[in-house]
Amino acid sequence: MPQDDEFREYVAVRMDRWRRTAFLLCRDWHAADDLVSIMVGKLYWHWAKVSRADNRDAFAQKVLTRTWLDERRRPWSRERASAHLPEPVHSPHDRVDDRASLNDLLGSLGPRQRAVLVLRFYLNCSVEETADLLGVSAGTVKSQSARALEALRQLAASGDQR
Repeated sequence: MPQDDEFREYVAVRMDRWRRTAFLLCRDWHAADDLVSIMVGKLYWHWAKVSRADNRDAFAQKVLTRTWLDERRRPWSRERASAHLPEPVHSPHDRVDDRASLNDLLGSLGPRQRAVLVLRFYLNCSVEETADLLGVSAGTVKSQSARALEALRQLAASGDQR
């Protein structure tokens, strides 16, 4: 089917970025793969709507972010931090020298603050785009960004990464 081919091509081009984004949100490669799988299933189920969207990538990012937030609310969901990160997939988006420290620092934040930072500073979403993706106001994005960045600065300065 032509639509299936279009869907496969769309997903194949974006899969690595989605996995890295999901990992930054949940800090676990297995959970990241699960999130991306759920998201891809949702995109496929609603492909007729997604394919007509003005910005498919923004639509997909919204689905990924909300899927992660929904999964965190599940009673069996527990955050599992690892002592180290697996070898990274190198790309132009991967320019962080000390991934373990970043992972630990991000892990010290709550899920909303972490989502705001990943969307704003890793994916370069605007305040308005981030607000839309998370279903909150622009003011909430700004305040969460400021609080999260201040918390990261304090943790980085003290060397405490919980």
